[in-house]
Amino acid sequence: MASMVESREWYLAAYSPHGVPTSDNLKLRTVTLSLASDSIPDGHVSLQILYISVDPYLRSRITGTMDGLYSPQFQLKEVISTFGVGKVIGSKDSKYTEGDLILSPFAPVAEYCIVPSSHIIQKIDAASGISLLDYINVLGVPGFAAWLAIVVVGDPKPGSNVFISAASGAVGMCAGQLAKMRGCRVIGSTGSDEKVKLIKEEFGYDDGFNYNKESDFDAALSKYFPDGIDVYLDNVGGKMLESVLNHVNKYARIPLCGMISQYNKVWTEREGVRNLLNMVGKEVRMEGFMLESYWHRFGDFAKDMEGYIKEGKVTSKNKINIGIESFLDSLASLFSSSNIGKVVVQVNKA
Repeated sequence: MASMVESREWYLAAYSPHGVPTSDNLKLRTVTLSLASDSIPDGHVSLQILYISVDPYLRSRITGTMDGLYSPQFQLKEVISTFGVGKVIGSKDSKYTEGDLILSPFAPVAEYCIVPSSHIIQKIDAASGISLLDYINVLGVPGFAAWLAIVVVGDPKPGSNVFISAASGAVGMCAGQLAKMRGCRVIGSTGSDEKVKLIKEEFGYDDGFNYNKESDFDAALSKYFPDGIDVYLDNVGGKMLESVLNHVNKYARIPLCGMISQYNKVWTEREGVRNLLNMVGKEVRMEGFMLESYWHRFGDFAKDMEGYIKEGKVTSKNKINIGIESFLDSLASLFSSSNIGKVVVQVNKA
């Protein structure tokens, strides 16, 4: 590969406190980057980015405010970053050599880059038989979030009634399969009849409903959970969370993974939950969690999930958009209910 490359990258031009981010907020630019060995500092590697993960939490990093997820904000004029798979081009770290495939939670949304090797969380075994796409799906942000929600925070017992919102999304499709492995009865909510069919036929859900067809969430939950809800994995917040609290069993657990229905609103516009008192009488534990607080468990998660993939116990679905120029539209699509499965941008061919 040439020592000098033209690399396109997405950077933050202006914060977006509300609404879906646009090209006023995120812009694509081209930079000239030297990949020559003497341009790589000690303890760094140069990478060709192959795939990048497009996840809802990225929205919280360009608001310019510290609330909600309290995510560290990207800096103006700087390249944004996300979970990504890359190929090592050059290295000043003895642990990595040219051609290595790596996984990083801090991959720049760029075609090429030079990053500290400390930003690499895993070297990928190309002979493992696991798809590279799985490393940013069931072995990436959504899979880790699902594993934490079900295995660590929710911890449902066999026979538990588990409800998962945004069930056909990247987190939901994985969480449902993990809950089924634990012997639970699992119901999901999605935004279309097609997605309800998908979660039942491909991801093992016992049943599901299209929330867009339900005018009364309380009535829907009464129908699908006549014996109440033991664990609710919340990915949407708002009215669904409020309705769930009318159907929780004693000692129910509610892992809060995200609230995508609220991300594009400032806090004064978000929907409040009026029945939190139910948590007191039912002794419910509702707990938010962030991945960075659990990086020490990533090895346990990866070991479990790699085994499940090889055994065929966990499957996934991806929506692959080609070319780094598709990143902004890919991000916006997360808030339209138009996707089925995990949204991924293929930056360069593997």
